[in-house]
Amino acid sequence: MKMDSELLHSPAVGLAEEEEADMNDWKLPLAFMKKRHSEKIEGSKALAQSWRMKDRMKTVSVALVLCLNVGVDPPDVVKTSPCARLECWIDPLSMSPQKALETIGANLQKQYENWQPRARYKQSLDPTVDEVKKLCTSLRRNAKEERVLFHYNGHGVPRPTVNGEIWVFNKNYTQYIPLSIYDLQTWMGSPSIFVYDCSNAGIIVKSFKQFALQREQELEVAAINPSHPLAQMPLPPSMKNCIQLAACEASELLPMNPDLPADLFTSCLTTPIKIALRWFCMQKSAKLVPGVTLDLIEKIPGRLNDRRTPLGELNWIFTAITDTIAWNVLPRDLFQKLFRQDLLVASLFRNFLLAERIMRSYNCTPVSSPRLPPTYMHAMWQAWDLAVDICLSQLPTIIEEGTAFRHSPFFAEQLTAFQVWLTMGVENRNPPEQLPIVLQVLLSQVHRLRALDLLGRFLDLGPWAVSLALSVGIFPYVLKLLQSSARELRPLLVFIWAKILAVDSSCQADLVKDNGHKYFLSVLADSYMPAEHRTMAVFILAVIVNSYNTGQEACLQGNLIANCLEQLSDPHPLLRQWVAICLGRIWQNFDPARWCGVRDSAHEKLYTLLSDPIPEVRCAAVFALGTFVGNSAERTDHSTTIDHNVAMMLAQLINDGSPVVRKELVVALSHLVVQYESNFCTVALQFIEEEKNYTVPSPANTAEPGNLTPVRDSPAIPRLRSVNSYTNIRAATTARNLNKSLQNLNLNEEGGPAAFSPGNLSTSSSASSTLGSPDNDEYILSFETIDKMRRVSSYSSLNSLIGVSFNSVYTQIWRVLLHLAADPFPEVSDLAMKVLNSIAYKATMNARPQRILDSGSLTQSAPASPTSKGTHIHQAGGSPPMPSTSSSSLTNEVPKPPTREQPATRPPYTPTLGGQAPHSHQFPRTRKMFDKGPEQAAEDGDEPGGHRNYISPALQTGLCDWSAKYFAQPVMKIPEEHDLESQVRMERQWRFLRNTRVRRQSRGITQRGVSRLDDQIFINRNPGVPSVVKFHPFNTCIAVADKDSICFWDWEKGERLDYFYNGNPRYTRITAMEYLNGHDCSLLLTATDDGALRIWKNFADQKNPEMVTAWQGLSDMLPTTRGAGMVVDWEQETGLLMTSGDVRVIRIWDTDREMKVQDIPTGADSCVTSLSCDSQRSLIVAGLGDGSVRVFDRRMGPNECRVMTYREHGAWVVKAHLQKETDGHIISVSVNGDVRFFEPRSPDSINVLQTVKGLTALDIHPQANLFACGSMNQFIAVYNANGDVISNIKYYDGFMGQRIGAISCLAFHPYWPHLAVGSNDYYMSIYSAEKRLR
Repeated sequence: MKMDSELLHSPAVGLAEEEEADMNDWKLPLAFMKKRHSEKIEGSKALAQSWRMKDRMKTVSVALVLCLNVGVDPPDVVKTSPCARLECWIDPLSMSPQKALETIGANLQKQYENWQPRARYKQSLDPTVDEVKKLCTSLRRNAKEERVLFHYNGHGVPRPTVNGEIWVFNKNYTQYIPLSIYDLQTWMGSPSIFVYDCSNAGIIVKSFKQFALQREQELEVAAINPSHPLAQMPLPPSMKNCIQLAACEASELLPMNPDLPADLFTSCLTTPIKIALRWFCMQKSAKLVPGVTLDLIEKIPGRLNDRRTPLGELNWIFTAITDTIAWNVLPRDLFQKLFRQDLLVASLFRNFLLAERIMRSYNCTPVSSPRLPPTYMHAMWQAWDLAVDICLSQLPTIIEEGTAFRHSPFFAEQLTAFQVWLTMGVENRNPPEQLPIVLQVLLSQVHRLRALDLLGRFLDLGPWAVSLALSVGIFPYVLKLLQSSARELRPLLVFIWAKILAVDSSCQADLVKDNGHKYFLSVLADSYMPAEHRTMAVFILAVIVNSYNTGQEACLQGNLIANCLEQLSDPHPLLRQWVAICLGRIWQNFDPARWCGVRDSAHEKLYTLLSDPIPEVRCAAVFALGTFVGNSAERTDHSTTIDHNVAMMLAQLINDGSPVVRKELVVALSHLVVQYESNFCTVALQFIEEEKNYTVPSPANTAEPGNLTPVRDSPAIPRLRSVNSYTNIRAATTARNLNKSLQNLNLNEEGGPAAFSPGNLSTSSSASSTLGSPDNDEYILSFETIDKMRRVSSYSSLNSLIGVSFNSVYTQIWRVLLHLAADPFPEVSDLAMKVLNSIAYKATMNARPQRILDSGSLTQSAPASPTSKGTHIHQAGGSPPMPSTSSSSLTNEVPKPPTREQPATRPPYTPTLGGQAPHSHQFPRTRKMFDKGPEQAAEDGDEPGGHRNYISPALQTGLCDWSAKYFAQPVMKIPEEHDLESQVRMERQWRFLRNTRVRRQSRGITQRGVSRLDDQIFINRNPGVPSVVKFHPFNTCIAVADKDSICFWDWEKGERLDYFYNGNPRYTRITAMEYLNGHDCSLLLTATDDGALRIWKNFADQKNPEMVTAWQGLSDMLPTTRGAGMVVDWEQETGLLMTSGDVRVIRIWDTDREMKVQDIPTGADSCVTSLSCDSQRSLIVAGLGDGSVRVFDRRMGPNECRVMTYREHGAWVVKAHLQKETDGHIISVSVNGDVRFFEPRSPDSINVLQTVKGLTALDIHPQANLFACGSMNQFIAVYNANGDVISNIKYYDGFMGQRIGAISCLAFHPYWPHLAVGSNDYYMSIYSAEKRLR
C-alpha cells in the first residue's frame, strides 16, 4: 500500500477520480469555519483620520499694493521695444497716468473678487512707507486670527534688494524708498499670504525666510531669559503660518514679450482661463484649430460660474485638472493645507500651477513657499489642451451660425479611466489619479449616478480607500447629496455612507447636525428597498446613536424604535442582527428610548430572536436586552418587573451552543447585577456561607496521573491551563511530570496571552478556596470555590429554574452566573468570574460592619417546579439532583484589574453566628449603582481609595465593533474560496484529490480481503494512559486522548506531532473524540463526561492549538467513574452532532446554527453507551448500559420516534454500529462478547457470533467487515464478518516480546486496514494487514 508521501508525487490523476472527488467532497458542508470561529471577536484598530480640517481658515482682508508710477520706467531694467505693457488687461498708456492707475487698481480688485467676493479689499496705489504700514496694521487689526493677503506689484520701482527690501515712493515721487520685509512681516502678522509680481521676486522669498528664522530665535531667547533686552520689547509675531507666491526666481526678469501682459503672473493667478486660452493660441499647435484668433477668444459665450456654458465648463474642467495634479503630486498634509483649508488660497494655488506651466515656457520659474514639486509636465495638462481644443474648434460655428454647444467628453472619459483602474488593477497599486475628478463630477447631475456608483466600488476596496476619499474632500459633497430626493441615488448613498461610517464613526455628529439621519430613517422605513440596503441604513443609524446622546434623541423622534421593531422578523439575517444592535444602542443609557421600547413591548418582540438560527442574531438580541435592563435611571416597580422578566428569558440561553452568545449573555447579566447590586450582594453572602459550611469529602489518592478513576467532589485543581482559547499549551513533557512542573511555574502577571514556546507551560497558582486568603491575590472567589458552590449548592437543577416566583430571581441569576463561570470556553468563564468576584468583593466589604442571619430565611420562594423546559431525571439512589455541570476551563488566571491599591492582606471575613443577614427588603429599591448598602459610610473609612472593580458598567464583548467590520471590508469582492485561482482553492483541490486516492487505494485492499491483521507498523509510549483513539480519515495522523490531554502522532513517521491540554477540570475525563471536516480543514472535537464539548484547530502542525469553540453539549451529566461518560456521533453531510451518555436523552446539535435542535428521550433508565447514525435514513441507533439496542427515527415526534428496541443482549452494550449503506444492518456487541446482527425492519437478530468474554473495547471497520475486540485479559482478537478469528495479538514486536497491557481503547482506520490499540501500560500501537497486500 503506497502511503501519502508517494501519493503526493504520483502522476496526474485520471479524470474519473477527479469527478468522483468533486462529487463527494465539494458538496460536503464545513462545520465551525465561519468568521466568528476564525477571527477574534473585536473591532478593527481605528485608523487615525487626518482628513478633518483642524483649522478651516478664511482670507478676510486683501491689501492691493501697486507701485506702477505710470509713464516712468525704473532705472535698473532696460525694457525692450515693443514691450509687454498690459496691467490687469489694461494698457496704462492709453489714458492719463492717474486714471490708468485707478482703473488698474479697480480691475485687480474685481479679478480677486471673482475668487473671494466677501473679503475686505483695500487698494494702495503708488504708496509711501507710512501708507503701507497704516494699511497693513489696520487690516491685521480687523482680521484678528484670520488670514490677510498682501499683493505687491513692483513694475514701476527698482528690483528687490539682497538686504531684504522692496521699493515704494516718497510723498512727492522724487525718490524710491526701501521698505524692509522685516517691517512688513511685523505689520502683517500671521497667518498671511503674500503675492509678489516683480522681477527677481525670489529674493523676497529668501529674505522673508531669513527674517522669519531670526524672529523664531528672538522668541526663544526672550522665553529662556526674561531679563534680556529682547524680552522687554513687544514680541515679534511668529511667521510660521505664512504662504508666499513669487513670479520668478531671484536671478530672473519677468518676460517682456509684447504679446503677453506685463503682469503675466497676476493674470495667471486671477484670470487663469483668459490667459490660458491666449497662451494656447500663441502655441504653434493652435494652427491646427482653424479660424481661432485672439479676438475670437474674447467672445467665448457664457459665465465662469455657470457650468452649462462653454466658459463655465472650461473653468470647471480647469478646476478639476489642477486639483487632480495637486492631489497626485503633493504630499497629503501639504495638499490639505494649501488646497482644502481656505477657498482663496486653494484657488490661487490651483492657478499657480498654470502660472508655472505658462511662465516656464518663457524661462521664468515661479516660486512658492511652501515649495511645490514641479507640475508643469504632468500628463493631465494634455487632457486640458484637448478640452481647450475641443471647445475652441466649435467657436467659429457657435458665434457665426449660432449652433448649439457640444459639451466636453472630459468628465465621461475620466470616469471611464477610473472604471478601468477599478476593474483592471491589482491589489497593491498606487491610488487612482482620477479621484479628485470623481469629486467634481458629483456636482453635475448628468454624471452623478455613474460617479456615485464608481465611488462606491472604490470605497469597497477597504478602509484605506475610504481614508483616501475623505482626504480628497468627499465628505461635504456626499453630505449635501443627502438633501436630494432622487430615489435612484438612495442605494448608492446608503452604501457610501455605510462605508464611511464603518471607518470613521465620528461623522455621526455631522449627520445629525445636517439632519442626515432622516434620510436613512426613510430608507429603513421603505419596504420596497432591498434588505441589503435597509441593513446598511440601520447600520448607519446604529452608528449615529452609538454613545451619542444627540443622535439618540434625534432618532427617537424619528420613530427609529417602531421602525426597527417592524423589521425584527425580516428573513435577511444581517438585517435582523443590525436592527437588534441598533435597538440596543438607542436605549443604552438613554431612558426615554427605553420607555418608548417598553410601550412598544420591544423586549417581548426581541425574545423571538433569542432562538434565531443565526448565532450572531441571537447575540445581537442578547446585547439589546442587556442594554435594555442596564440603564442607570431610577427604578419603579414596573421597570423592576420588566427587568426580572428579561433576566429569566436570558437565563434560558445558559446552554446556547455558541460561546459568542454566552459571552454576550454574561455581559447582559452583568448590567442587571450592577443595577440590583444590593440584592445580589445578599445572595452572594448566603452562597458563600453555604459553601463554607459544606465539607467536601477528602479526595481519594489521585496523585498518579495514570489513575483513570475520577473523584467526585474534589475541588478542581488545574493541571495545565490554556490561557485563552487562542493561545493553547503545547506540552513537551509527559503526563507523569506535568504535575511536577506545576510547582515552579511563573504567574503571567499582565494577564495577556503569554508567548508560548513548546514546553513553556503557564498556569496560575491554584488558589485555596478559603475566602480572600492572602496568597490568592487575584480573586475573592477562586475557581474552585465557585465550582464547588455550583456543584454542591442544595438547589434544584438549572433546567427547572425558568418560571419560578420572582423574589428569588437574584438567586437564580447568581446560579446562572456560577454555571457560566465554569463554562468550557475560557473567555466566557473569565467574564463570569469577573462579575461574580465583583459582587463577592462588595458583599464581603459591605458585610463587615453587619452581622449575618441564618441563611434559611433569605429566599422564601415557592419550591421550584420542574417545567417542560428541562428533561431532568432524578438519579437512581435518591441523591439530590446536581446543578447542571459544565465545569471546565480553569480560570484562576484572569487579567488583574488595573487598580492595585488593595491592602496586602485583606481582613479575613469571619461571620458571627446567629447574626443578621442584610435582608433584601432593607435596601431601598432605587439604589445608586455602586452604593455600599444602607447607612454604613462611616465604617468604611479604612477602605483604600477606589476599591477593585472587576466589573464596570461598560463591560463589553466587542461584538458590535466586530460586526461593523463587515461594512469596512470589501463586500463586492468574490471570497477567496470561490476564486478558482486562489491559494485556498488550490489547497482544497489538492486535499480532495488526496482523499480520492486514499479511498480508491484502500478500497482496492479491502475488496481483495484481509486475511491477517497483526503487522505492527507503529508503537510508542503515550504521555498518558490512552482512553480514546481516533485516526484522521485521510492523513497519517492519529489522535490519542488520555484523561484530559490529547497527543497527536504521525503513525507513518513514528513521531509525536503535538500534545496539549484539553482544559477539562480534573474530576472529568475525555470520553469521545471526532474529526470534523476531516475531508478538508480538520477540526478535532473532544467530549468529556461532564457534558462539555470542545473543538480545536491548528493541532499537529507547527502552530499553537487553538480552541475554536466549546459548549455544554449535555446539561445534566454527572461525572462518574463507571458511567459511559459522553458518547457522540458526527454526521458531516448534515452538520448534525448526536450526543448522549449518562443521561436519558439523545440530544442533537445543529453545528451550523450552533443550537440544540432535538432531544430524543431514550425511554430507558440506564445510560447510552454507543451512538451510530445514518443521514440517508434519518436513523439513530443507540446501545445502552442495560443491554438494549434502540433505534430512533429523528423525523418523528419525541413520543413516537423510537421505532425499534432489541433486548437480546444480557449486559452493557460496548458498541452499536449502523452500516451506512441503504440497507445496512445494525451490528451490536455487549460486554459478554456476543455480536448480534439486526435488520432495522425486523424485530429479531438475523445472526449471532460469540467472541471473547470480558470485552473492554471494540471497533468495527466500516469498509472491510472486520471487527476487533480487546479484553481485560491483555489480548486483541480480530474477526472477519463470518466470525472467524484472523489474528490474535498478545505481545508487542521488539521490546523483548513484552506482553500487551489491559486494552483501554481500540479504533480502526475508516479506510485503511489499520487497527490502533491503546493499553493501560501507556503504550499505543497500530497493526495492519500484511505487507504484500499493501
